[in-house]
This record gives sequence, structure tokens and C-alpha cells, in this order.
Amino acid sequence: MIIDAHVRIGDSREASLKPAGLLATMDALGIDRALVAPSERCIAYDNREGNADTAQAAAESDGRLLAYAVANPWRGRAALDELDRARDAGAVALAVDSVLQGFDLLDGLLDPLLDFAAGAGWFVYVRTGTPPTALPLPLASLARRRPELPVLMGKSGATDFWIDAIPALLHAPNLYGDTSYAPWDTVLSGFLAEPGIGAERLVFSTDSPYTVPLAEVDRIRDWPVEPDQKAAVFGGNITKLLGHHR
Repeated sequence: MIIDAHVRIGDSREASLKPAGLLATMDALGIDRALVAPSERCIAYDNREGNADTAQAAAESDGRLLAYAVANPWRGRAALDELDRARDAGAVALAVDSVLQGFDLLDGLLDPLLDFAAGAGWFVYVRTGTPPTALPLPLASLARRRPELPVLMGKSGATDFWIDAIPALLHAPNLYGDTSYAPWDTVLSGFLAEPGIGAERLVFSTDSPYTVPLAEVDRIRDWPVEPDQKAAVFGGNITKLLGHHR
């Protein structure tokens, strides 16, 4: 099974992706399921609309799409209420973008949302790669504070901060790497070669619509690793993170 751990649907500044187009691409590439987050505007501002969009897409997909919940932590109690609504509508994980949402990963603002995610049995996707507020090492420090909470390091710092991805994964054992954008002959194979990381700490995603999904799938299919390692990266690891939500 191939599960795409992060896709954004809707209209963003540089790209647009509708659920029907996503499902057609998944059919063409042999992707069984995908976790969907809303557009940039809805991550930053209109959380209610974004969560409604992902919930609808999931409900109409015959189980192939799973919804991330989003809430801007600056909204305080209202953010938690929004996550509660999203959970009731079927959301299975929390998606965070500290650049779009305007906070520092270590300033404490996110803590109530992390508490909610832990209580809901969710993992947390956090996009990285943009300085100064969305980098692998601060995310590792945040994850280390919350050992009960699985954290997916979106984009693994791509591209300028790939160098920090391995130290981040070594610092926080509950942190997982994301394969999108990462060449296997350098970045991904570096993860596998490092004791303490390995294939069980890597999760496949396309980060569509910002990438070419075919290239993301083929990179993992062509990766010269053992079949069980490839299967873990393609779907086994994210299935474990989803737990009872899968």
C-alpha cells in the first residue's frame, strides 16, 4: 500500500489542486490513500472553511482521503474549538505551518494544540524548510519536549536545511522524516545509514501540488533498498502513526 502523507487541496498562491484531480493522479500512480490539508489561506486564516473542505473531500472519497485538521494557535480557545469540530467531522491528524500561521515553534503558543492532538491520538505534521521559524532543529527540540506525540518533519528541511534533518531525527526519537523533494542517493540514504534512524523513521509524501507527484513516487520505487524498507516508507510507517484512525 502507498499512502501519501501530505497533500494540500484548494487554491494556494502558487498552485491549485482539487480533490477530483488528486484522486485521478493517485489512480494513475498507484497511490492508495492520501492525507489532505487545506490551502494556505485556510491554514493561516479561515480554518473553519479549510477543515470543512478537507472533511468533505474525505467523506466523498470512499475512504481514500484522510483529513488533517488545522487551527491557527493565535486564536486561543477558538482554535481548540475548531480542532474539536474537525475531529468530530473525521480529521485524523493535526497540520501545522508556523510560517503561514506566524509563530515560533518554541514560543509555547502551539502547546494547547499539541495537548489536543495528544488527547485525540493524532500525530502532528509540521512543515519545515523556511527560516527562521520552521527549521528541523527547533522542531526536534519541540518534539523532544513531547515524547508521547509522534511528529512528522514535513519536507525534512528541504532544501537548504536538509543538513539539519539527521541531527534533528537523532535528537528526538518521536520525530519522523518526510521523503518529499529528497534525493535517495544523498539525503534518504543518509537517513538509512545513520544508526538510530533507519527506514522505520521515514514517511513518503508528495507534498502535492508543489511537486511533480510522479517524480516523488518513482524516487522511492527506484530506491535501491530492501523491499521491506521500501514498504515501510511507502505506507507501513504512516499506518502506524495513524493508529486507530486508519
